[in-house]
Amino acid sequence: MSVSPLDYRYGRDEAKAIWSREGRHSRQIEVERALVWAHCKMGRVSAEHYDMVADISDPGIVTADRVDEIEAETRHDIMALTKAMAEVAGEAGWCIHLGATSNDIVDSAVALQIKDSVKLQLESLKSLISTLCDMAERERDTIMIGRTHGQAAVPITFGLKVAVWVDEFRRHLDRLESMKTRITAGKFLGAVGTGAAQGENALELQSLILGELGLEVPVATTQVVGRDRYIEWVGWMANVATSIEKVLQEVRNLQRSEIAEVAEAFDVEKQVGSSTMAHKRNPITAENACGLARIVRSMIIPSYENALLWHERDLANSSSERFTLSHSMILLDDIFAKCERVMSRLVVDRERMLQNIESQKGLVMAEKVMLALVDSGMPRDEAHEVLRVSSMEALEFGRNLMEVCQENDQISSIFSSEELEYLFSPASHLGVSGEIVDNAVSLARERV
Repeated sequence: MSVSPLDYRYGRDEAKAIWSREGRHSRQIEVERALVWAHCKMGRVSAEHYDMVADISDPGIVTADRVDEIEAETRHDIMALTKAMAEVAGEAGWCIHLGATSNDIVDSAVALQIKDSVKLQLESLKSLISTLCDMAERERDTIMIGRTHGQAAVPITFGLKVAVWVDEFRRHLDRLESMKTRITAGKFLGAVGTGAAQGENALELQSLILGELGLEVPVATTQVVGRDRYIEWVGWMANVATSIEKVLQEVRNLQRSEIAEVAEAFDVEKQVGSSTMAHKRNPITAENACGLARIVRSMIIPSYENALLWHERDLANSSSERFTLSHSMILLDDIFAKCERVMSRLVVDRERMLQNIESQKGLVMAEKVMLALVDSGMPRDEAHEVLRVSSMEALEFGRNLMEVCQENDQISSIFSSEELEYLFSPASHLGVSGEIVDNAVSLARERV
């Protein structure tokens, strides 16, 4: 019986495979193998016995089902794993788990899961950045209303809006690559981190094991890897989920019926928007991803609390981390995929964007005219008041601001009708938007 929506509704198979029961099991076996390999390298285990252990270090031989059967008796998951391996390893069973404590295996296996997760995340992030770069270039000079406080402000380009997203995700890429080694650390110094059970060459043994696994070697640990590493990764995932929600929330807002400037692609042949309102075309993928982003963000609180272990460790973090790490990663991976789907097929209505500017009857150009008055010699405060009064009149009587300005002696005495027409052209007030887009895209493409 499936209870979690991850089982039947959310998440890609590639991400689930890493954090599944089988994914955890196979990586724990790999860690146990690497331990015996390191002992072999240091002369404590014969090559023959290592080969025997390597031969059975296969989840098809040491099955997760068998481990579960033993755990039902031992009530200890790693002890069950070592027993399951030993019973098929023959005379080499003596060296399995030699000198290790459970969390040497657990935390190093989790580090492998994080390592494989980061590989997927880098691929997804780079793909999304490339998609957004394409869009920013395509819409570089597409004029639309810039909005603040939910109100029309001054003209902007859709390309600039997208460039802001591009640069934000580039920073996320930088963050992930810089933290990659910190968050993929294992450990192999035993019950309280002293290395006593590993002998006088404990540090060498740990370096061999973690080097074989491709994991970072920590400087000092207790019985567990420092959870600040997990906090950093979950915090990064929460941050990225927030950025994606911000993008998709903007898509949802711009798809509102009264704005209608962009829209999710909609299959008019088959897709249904509502069970009762047959006309609906809802931004369901964006809404879905936004909802999931909230779950990812919620995982940061228990991640902080999981760092607060008693002394060299307790077990209060264990059950919680089976949710925080796996669910954050799987859901963020799903969110990535959904954002990619929305943005790669986004419908941009450039005509509607221009219509919405025109519907403002020149009001979005008030700043441009005010600045032109200042450049002509009028004090800034006076110029602002002239435009404020003119704008209020235009709003009150539903008139075009340019017409009101043409009738205002303070303005018409300075600017001709032709000059005013230019000042009320949205294309004349885009600043260096194009250059910003070019710079953001150039920097991002260098990284992907």
